[in-house]
Amino acid sequence: MKIGTREFDTAHHTYIMGILNVTPDSFSDGGKYTKLDPALFRVEEMIKEGMDILDIGGESTRPGYQQVSGEEEAGRVIPVIEAVRARFDVPISLDTCKAQVAGAGLKAGADLINDIWGLKKDPGMAEVIAGAGTPCVLMHNRKEPVYEELLRDVTEDLQETLSIAERAGIRRDRIILDPGIGFGKTCEQNLKMLQSLEKIADMGFSVLLGASRKSVIGLTLNLPVTERLEGTLVTTVVAVLKGCAFVRVHDIKENVRAVRMAEAIMQVEG
Repeated sequence: MKIGTREFDTAHHTYIMGILNVTPDSFSDGGKYTKLDPALFRVEEMIKEGMDILDIGGESTRPGYQQVSGEEEAGRVIPVIEAVRARFDVPISLDTCKAQVAGAGLKAGADLINDIWGLKKDPGMAEVIAGAGTPCVLMHNRKEPVYEELLRDVTEDLQETLSIAERAGIRRDRIILDPGIGFGKTCEQNLKMLQSLEKIADMGFSVLLGASRKSVIGLTLNLPVTERLEGTLVTTVVAVLKGCAFVRVHDIKENVRAVRMAEAIMQVEG
């Protein structure tokens, strides 16, 4: 899969997507990177540590988050996208569920759209992505964690997303699926999804796992958000073992090492 100017061998390697939240209220690092200089310093740091693709978000999606207008969200992310594009040679993902923001972000230099509502929030999103021919991450999400049978229902929901994508003309080889850890699921349901990631991979698309520092780790280990690195690394290793193409994480260096070690074990022959 080509994202920006870079080719990603999604069938044989797990890549690191680094998180840059330019929001005042993100659950893990809210307020740290709302100014351009700290944001760019963090991007440079993540690149040095081995990040493969940068994911920029301008609206918090933590539980109970406050929605912002498209204008406000674009005002947060567009200057950062433009500055990163001017200074660094790294593929840029824009984390948004608004077609207005996605379109502006693509014009500013974003290479991928990461939609946490899988094309179901904004009716214009699929058209924007299809028109640009850009790759996209389409995530599973529900308003409430109510399921008859979790894995079946999640895959059926994702099939609905894929149908929207197909009708809009989004190419199948430009789609990455995300099981939506931490979105519309209880802690137990999140653990079940982590255990069953291969079910998402079996749908025939590249898979991104975003579990970094999330509540499933905090609740399982009874730890605050500042102490969830080890739990995150376990989910990253699981992602490698289950065939995920990307992991979306906060701590780059440590996750790069975890991926390399897991892949080395997996690739031993004989």
